[in-house]
Amino acid sequence: MTDYFRPLAQLSAVRPEGAMTLAGTQSWFTHVEHFVRGRSSAILPAHDTPQEWRDAVRAPRASIAGLDMSKPVIMGILNVTPDSFSDGGRHNSPKLALSLAQQMVKDGAHLLDIGGESTRPGAVEVPFEAEIARTVPVIEAIRTTIETPISIDTRKARVAHAALEAGANIVNDVSGFKFDPDLAPLCATTSAPVCLMHAQGLPETMQKAPHYEDVLLDVYDFLAEQIALAVSYGVRRGQIIVDPGLGFGKTQAHNLALIKGLSLFHGLGCPVLLGASRKGFIRDIGQAPNAEERAPGSIAVALAAVVQGVQVLRVHDVSQTRQALALFQAATIGVDL
Repeated sequence: MTDYFRPLAQLSAVRPEGAMTLAGTQSWFTHVEHFVRGRSSAILPAHDTPQEWRDAVRAPRASIAGLDMSKPVIMGILNVTPDSFSDGGRHNSPKLALSLAQQMVKDGAHLLDIGGESTRPGAVEVPFEAEIARTVPVIEAIRTTIETPISIDTRKARVAHAALEAGANIVNDVSGFKFDPDLAPLCATTSAPVCLMHAQGLPETMQKAPHYEDVLLDVYDFLAEQIALAVSYGVRRGQIIVDPGLGFGKTQAHNLALIKGLSLFHGLGCPVLLGASRKGFIRDIGQAPNAEERAPGSIAVALAAVVQGVQVLRVHDVSQTRQALALFQAATIGVDL
C-alpha cells in the first residue's frame, strides 16, 4: 500500500502558526489530502505525515541554469516548426525566431523553450537531421545577443547534443526519457538539467481513448520512476524538473484532475513545470476556437498553478502572463515577482 499526500496549498501574507512552506516557494500549507489507491481520500494535518515526506516537500529547490526556483519562472515558447498547433511556421527562420526571442525576453521571459518537432496530437515524428537544422541555427542566432537560458524541446539525444553544443542549457523531453535510450546518458555526461514530462503514447496516437486507473497517481508514479532512472544514469536529482504533461494522452477530465492536484507532485522533490498554454481543454471550456484567443484561459490556469507552488510556467503569451502574475502577487502577498 502506497500513501500519497497532496499539500492543500494557500498563498497569503498571513500564515497560521506551524504552517509549512511549500517547496521553498511563497505558498504554504497546514493540511494535506491523503490518497491510497482504491479508497476515498481524507484530509490530515500536515504534521501527521511522514517526516521524510515533509522534508522533501518543504525543501527549497536548487537553482537550475541560474534560475531561482523560489519564484515563478516564465518559460517562453519558441516553436521553429511548420506545423505546431498554435504558431506553426511563424518563426521558422533564425531571423524571425531571434526577433521573437528578443521580444519575449523584453516582455519578461526567464527561459526560452525552443522546439523543432511538433508534438501536438496527431503529429508525426520528424527526422533528427531536420530537427537539428531547424533548431541549431536559431539557438546560435539567439546566443549572439541574448544570455537568457534556453531549453531544447526534444525527445532525441542527437538533437539535444547539437543544441547543447550551440548554447542551450536545459533538455526538455516530452517523453520523460522513454523515447530515446541515449538521451538520459547524454544528459548525465553533459551535466545538463532536464525536464521530464509524462505522456501516454506517442503524439500520433496519444489522444485515442487515453485511460488511467487514477490519472493523478498514475502520472505521479511514472514521474517517480523516470526520476529514479535519470538518477541511476548520473543526472543529479536537484537538476530535474517534472511536468505532468497536460494534453499528452489526456482527456479534458484528466487535465482538470491534474491541475486540481498539482501540489501532489512536490512530493517528488523536484521543481514542477506546467504547460497549459492555449491547449485544447482551454479551447473547449473557454469557448475559444482560435489558439490566439486563449490567453485569458491560459493565464487563469497559470495562476491556479502558482498558488499550488508550481515553479515553471510554459507559455505563449509572455507579456500578459507576467502582468497577471505581478498583479496576482501584489493582491495576495504584496511582493513583487
